[in-house]
Amino acid sequence: MSTDNSYNKKVLSIDASQMLPGVSIDCVIFGFHEGVLKILLNKFDTHNQWMLPGGFVGIREDVDAAAYRILKERTGLHKTNLIQFHLFGDCNRTNIEENRRMLAENNFEGDSAHWFAQRFVSAGYYAFVDFSKVKIKDKPEDRTHWHMLNEIPDLYSDHNKIIKKAIDVIRLHLGYIPIGFHLLPDKFTMSELRVIYETILGETLDRRNFQRKMLASELVVPLDEVSKKWGVKSAALFTFNKERYEKLLKSGSPLLGSSKI
Repeated sequence: MSTDNSYNKKVLSIDASQMLPGVSIDCVIFGFHEGVLKILLNKFDTHNQWMLPGGFVGIREDVDAAAYRILKERTGLHKTNLIQFHLFGDCNRTNIEENRRMLAENNFEGDSAHWFAQRFVSAGYYAFVDFSKVKIKDKPEDRTHWHMLNEIPDLYSDHNKIIKKAIDVIRLHLGYIPIGFHLLPDKFTMSELRVIYETILGETLDRRNFQRKMLASELVVPLDEVSKKWGVKSAALFTFNKERYEKLLKSGSPLLGSSKI
């Protein structure tokens, strides 16, 4: 049941002249928590499906600026690096009938010319964020929750395809993307880093070979410390060589020497 203060109603009430017509943004936001890679999703009170955090572009707003605004609204973060990875423009990607139903539920029925009843192309962005630094504002009318990557439900529109495309692009450029650098805290175990790569790749990696490659890259530095948070057996702790990361990123060189792990 819709309410006068629903998030959807506020958004749908925006004058079309204030927005870039036919353009939306969808963000695939990755976080790592308790040994699991997760994606941030949200759901409005007037809709029964979860969706990617997204929004629209102001008529006088840069597209990248709109993406960072959406990221900050959903996570409280504003310094995280967002990567635009694809433009989703299939002519049938927007479910017009579904959008019209949402308009009717928010008392906009009969407005066939409403901007939300039109076709949209969407700019897809992805970001790796530090789970511990994310500040979620979860409201009854606008819920925001983390979902495990391997348990994503059937999402609104083509959002499942957007997630799959993001992962495909990340896999393609895996050797050039500092994945763990943004997802993990300053001190971490090699198992935590390996789980992130295994989840993205969808395959099990050899533990010894993975550690050998990471140490050979000089991006991961062993610490004289151990952690017992994963059980009774101690696990060695590591940290990232931030100076080397930044140097390789600026030069455009592959972080791991190749695109394969």
